[in-house]
Amino acid sequence: MRGSQVTIKDIARELKISPSTVSRALKDHPDISEKTKIAVNELARKYGYRPNPIALSLLQSKSNVIGVVIPEIVHFFFSSVISGIEEIAFDAGYNVMICQSNENYEREIEVIQAMSASRIDGLLISVSKNTYHFDHLKELENIGIPVVFFDRVCEDIDTHKVIIDDFQGAFQAVEHLISIGRKRIAHLSGPQNLLIGSRRLNGYLEALKKHNLPVDNKLILNCDTYEKALECAPALFELENPPDAIFAVNDLTAAGAMRAARKLGLQIPDDIAFVGFTNERISTLLEPPLTSVEQHGFEMGEEAMRLLLKRFSTNIEDFKAETKIITTSLVVRESTQSAVGRTQ
Repeated sequence: MRGSQVTIKDIARELKISPSTVSRALKDHPDISEKTKIAVNELARKYGYRPNPIALSLLQSKSNVIGVVIPEIVHFFFSSVISGIEEIAFDAGYNVMICQSNENYEREIEVIQAMSASRIDGLLISVSKNTYHFDHLKELENIGIPVVFFDRVCEDIDTHKVIIDDFQGAFQAVEHLISIGRKRIAHLSGPQNLLIGSRRLNGYLEALKKHNLPVDNKLILNCDTYEKALECAPALFELENPPDAIFAVNDLTAAGAMRAARKLGLQIPDDIAFVGFTNERISTLLEPPLTSVEQHGFEMGEEAMRLLLKRFSTNIEDFKAETKIITTSLVVRESTQSAVGRTQ
């Protein structure tokens, strides 16, 4: 018998005992004698017996599979989140099924429906930037599949969430620019339907307010991709009173704006300083390296999975939604440090 084909019935037939006795022996049931347990386990090891996960899931009414939906896997941040999720999931005996929405609402619905049909036990999701309606996620909750949000969340669903302190991260980034003498700080913002976009904008505005710097709406552009930054950043540099710093909603947007600045002959950071958000690996590869807000994606993934496990073990009547807020940190690099006196 080959290991992949061995069943409980095969072991039972060879030992001339019932399949139910084999099953209980493998589970170390107290009603089974020690002699029988030893014989069953020795034969199971000999033939490389492994329980059938599909049969077990049907028996237990669970699949031990967690669905994870992210906007795009190419981003280092989301890869870090997945690593954190898997670290906790595997230790708890769960496998992880990963899909990406590609920032597309319709695709997000499709992959979630496919996961639901595959009998996932729960879902961890960061919604797409184009997701304005959440009926597909409410339906999961209605049929008993718990949902936990991370990073990009829905406030309309009463469930666990893991977010970073976007407001404080943005505030810290802009205050850093102010501390190095910048007074005309532009913001390349994200979609305002997402809380991460609105909270980073509000952090930017609050830092200006605290330091009595005027808000100039011409310095705030809805621009959240590398390509968009290449296209829209030159308009900022051509203003009569151009910015001396840019705070971008993410690192790729900052990278696009930096390239646009260099094409116009601007020196970074002497003419214009840059701060990004996320601390992607690209931030260390840019020239000069980019100052950025660290989001701690691995920790976010760990916390999201822990909250999902907590939901599994909580009775419906005892459930109370929690929001875990992860503190950001600012990683200062040469995009905000002049060639002289880099001690910030």
